[in-house]
Amino acid sequence: MRRRGMRTRAGLAAVVLAALAVGCTVESDRKEPPSGGPVGTPGGAPGGGPGSGPGGTALAVKIDNVPQARPQTGLDAADVVYVEQVEAGLSRLMGVYASRVPSAVGPVRSARETDLELLRQFDTPVLAFSGAQSKLLPLIAGAPLRALPPEKAPEDAYYREDTRKAPHDLFVRPAALKAAPRASALESTGFRFGPRPAGGTPETHRTISFPSARFTFDWVEYEGRWRIAMDGERARTSDGKELAASTVVVQYTKVRQSHFHDRSGNVSPFTETVGEGGARVLRDGHAYDARWKRASTEDGTLFTTPDGKPLPFAKGQVWVVYAQP
Repeated sequence: MRRRGMRTRAGLAAVVLAALAVGCTVESDRKEPPSGGPVGTPGGAPGGGPGSGPGGTALAVKIDNVPQARPQTGLDAADVVYVEQVEAGLSRLMGVYASRVPSAVGPVRSARETDLELLRQFDTPVLAFSGAQSKLLPLIAGAPLRALPPEKAPEDAYYREDTRKAPHDLFVRPAALKAAPRASALESTGFRFGPRPAGGTPETHRTISFPSARFTFDWVEYEGRWRIAMDGERARTSDGKELAASTVVVQYTKVRQSHFHDRSGNVSPFTETVGEGGARVLRDGHAYDARWKRASTEDGTLFTTPDGKPLPFAKGQVWVVYAQP
């Protein structure tokens, strides 16, 4: 596990206190339908396959996940999908891209305080999001990441899809951001990939519920993946591909109120991703009891069996669902 002690503590502390507005977007007159398919920088699956050098940049995109935002575009290409609770018990996704970059991702929405802490495990990641309150801009500028909302991105990076209603119509072209993700950027997550370990309990179905959102994962043996349903509906991309994960991590942690709220006065939850706790890891049709530990904001998250041995994930897309015990 690498530590990045050269980052200034003062700047890092400021980021922890930052939060972004709920629905803040920047208006654009550009309207163009999203296109699907990867466009470059294949680096291999997470934990395997060649990277393009030590370290590397990860691209994180904050993705809308209310029913009006579905189906999403480009979510199937993410190496890791983080599922977080936001205001009113709803959910929002953060896709992290390193091995593959789709031609479009979205709908793009605003980030949260949780994201800023979570992303500090990466080396200066690029964060694509829809905007922020003006009071937060100096804090975001001081964070150890490249913040690229529409007003700071190249003119052709973001566009609005005219078949959708605002604020669920904003999409980003990752190639236009010039993020140059690398598969090796995932090394700092702490994730380990390898053959299925011994033990575990056979399991083919798991549902995780937020106050106003529900995620279901069903193991499909002949596909070797966990099919995903959100709020009772099979999850698909905008081009009809079914969303599925090779590994699902249900990470139990504290979700507390932050000091920030949305325009309607709903308090923004803060998910604590530093510390330790229990987890349930689903892979290869089995469920494993696990422990997670992230010692500091500069560290990735280690997952181990109850007796302390590393718990490897299956190669492929990983979904991490932050749930309360």
